[in-house]
Amino acid sequence: MTSRYTGRAGAEARLRRASEAPAVPLFILVALVAAAAVYIVYVLWPRWPAPPVALDVPSLPITIAGVAFNIPPAAIRVPVQRRGGAQDRVDLAFLWPSLSPADAAAKPPPAEAPAATRRIADRIFLTIAVAGDTLSHVDRVKSIYPRYASAEPVAGPPGLAVLAFRDGSPYQGEDLIYDAAAPESFLVRCTRDGATPGTCLYERRIDGADLTARFPRDWLDDWHAIAGGIDRLIGNLRSPAPTPR
Repeated sequence: MTSRYTGRAGAEARLRRASEAPAVPLFILVALVAAAAVYIVYVLWPRWPAPPVALDVPSLPITIAGVAFNIPPAAIRVPVQRRGGAQDRVDLAFLWPSLSPADAAAKPPPAEAPAATRRIADRIFLTIAVAGDTLSHVDRVKSIYPRYASAEPVAGPPGLAVLAFRDGSPYQGEDLIYDAAAPESFLVRCTRDGATPGTCLYERRIDGADLTARFPRDWLDDWHAIAGGIDRLIGNLRSPAPTPR
C-alpha cells in the first residue's frame, strides 16, 4: 500500500515539475523583452535640447583623441560642436592676421570689393580631428606623394619650391609647395588657381589628433608669416585656459 502511494506521489511530482519547467525560460524571455522596450523608450524619448553656449564665454576645454585644447566658442563654426569634453572633430575659423575668432554669421565681402576690404575679412580655417589609423602628413610625404609627383620641382614664391602632381593621379591639379632649404619646416599641398582661387592645406599631427589649416594660395607670397601665424594659433589653442578672477 505504501509503495503504491509513494509511486503515485512521485508521478504527480514529476508531472508538476514538467508543467512548471517552461515558466522559467518564459520569465527570462519576458524580462528581456521588457528590458529592450525600456531601452528603446529611453533612446527615443524626446529631450529638451541643451541651451546654446554663448559665444563670449571663456574658452571651452575640448579633447580630441586625448589631446587637450582650449577653444574659444566664437571660433567654432558648427553650433553642435560648441561644448566642452571629448569630441571627434571641431571646425574653427579665425581672422587673419589677428587670429581672433571669426564671426560665423558674417559673410565675406564680394570679390569686386577693394583689396583692403577683403584683406580685413581674410580668414584661416582650422580643423582638428581624430587621426585614427590614417597615415600622418610626414609619412605621406615620404611614401605616398613621391609616387604621384612630377620628376623635378620648379621655383615658386621666394624661397619655396613647387612640385606638381601628375595628371591622372589622385592629386591631379594640385602642387606640393615647400621650403626649398628645409622642407620639413614648411610644406603645404595646394590646388591651382582655376574657376576658384587656389587653396592650401597645412597639416600637423599632435599625438592622436590631426590639425589641418586651410588658407588661400596667394598668401604664400608671405609664407614666413603664415608659418609663424599657424604656430601661434596652435600654441594659443594648446595653452591652459586663463583662471577666472
